[in-house]
Amino acid sequence: MRLNVLQLMCSFHQGGSERQAIQLARLLKESGRYNVHLAAINGEGVLRTDAEALGFRDIPEFPLTSFYNLNYARQLRRFARFLREREIAIVQSSDFYTNIFGMMGAALARVPVRIAAKRETTGWRNGPQRFVERCSYRLAHAVVANAEAVRSMLINQGVPANKIITIYNGLDAKRVETPVNFNRDDALQIFGLPLSNEYRYVTMVANLRSPLKNYPMFLRAARVVRAVIPEARFVIAGEGKLLEPMRALAAELGLSEQAFFIGRCQRIAELLALTEVCAFSPSYGEGFSNSILEYMAAARPVVATDVGGAREAIIEGETGYIVQPDDYVAMAERIISLLRDPERSRAMGEMGRRRVLENFSCEAQLERTHELYERTLARALSQLSKALSRAPQQNAIERAMKFRSRAEGMRRR
Repeated sequence: MRLNVLQLMCSFHQGGSERQAIQLARLLKESGRYNVHLAAINGEGVLRTDAEALGFRDIPEFPLTSFYNLNYARQLRRFARFLREREIAIVQSSDFYTNIFGMMGAALARVPVRIAAKRETTGWRNGPQRFVERCSYRLAHAVVANAEAVRSMLINQGVPANKIITIYNGLDAKRVETPVNFNRDDALQIFGLPLSNEYRYVTMVANLRSPLKNYPMFLRAARVVRAVIPEARFVIAGEGKLLEPMRALAAELGLSEQAFFIGRCQRIAELLALTEVCAFSPSYGEGFSNSILEYMAAARPVVATDVGGAREAIIEGETGYIVQPDDYVAMAERIISLLRDPERSRAMGEMGRRRVLENFSCEAQLERTHELYERTLARALSQLSKALSRAPQQNAIERAMKFRSRAEGMRRR
């Protein structure tokens, strides 16, 4: 008998946490070990189509306007009722908002296994928000960190070390493999880039909604690179409110003709196939970057700032380079060195691809998640046995026995 597992998302807007949640739901479903459900606080976003294509069509929404009004209490009751009716045994949240709403609702519904998440380091939340999120961790049986850097930060904030497990983001490398029928001119046309073979592209895939991602650093580095390598061109893929300010900065830096803002990228494999070097430049607040994994899986060398889990993905001098936040000169120097030595650049890219396949695959992510479920379920079974020995109310006994039967059945698989 399979356990019912719920992945709770904040929304279906394009973002690393959202894509990881959908990917994990797919992996769990395909494993055949669980009945997997998706739910969202906000059901809008382009990724909903991806979720529905995987068979997740009945996706309940629990819209929130605040954590401090009557609607929140109403949605919390709806969520708890949904969890009880679907007999959800494991609830896993994916970010700040789902941690708070999900762990509270799951505790209210007495869900046996509650798993929260932390996917960034410092910089995103103010003091009261951090306090509320720490409270949600108290309701969780485990907290998943997507990098050792994130785990260390949580421990420093007082979260018990034995409650935190590091599970790195997984990547399906096939998603970024160069298509068999790849044609450079066709790809250039897709992205609105000049039809010329003389240009050499340096790319950054960006979430242009977050000011914590230091994209001005990339543009300033681009100006230095262009002065040394005139044929270099710079691609920024992403959407958000920072798009126009970035365009304005590019113009101010004299890069209007050399920097291309191509918007949201649906065809990442073709974009990276056009690219020689990739960059990543947050100042702080990063966890474990999906973009870095995509770059490496596409066999492209990476120049990234030393933030979050960048050092856990990139091997300095072997799969790419690490520079300090805001040091755009160092970033430019590393990009220039890679463009000047294409052979070394290709070798670093190939080593990066092997590293992703060996350490950051979807299979590794699924196995670590299954181990977490197993361990947390065993703990829950032990606690249930103690609860049953204290003769609780009959309906609680029935729920506990039903859960124990399902959990033991799943563990025997």
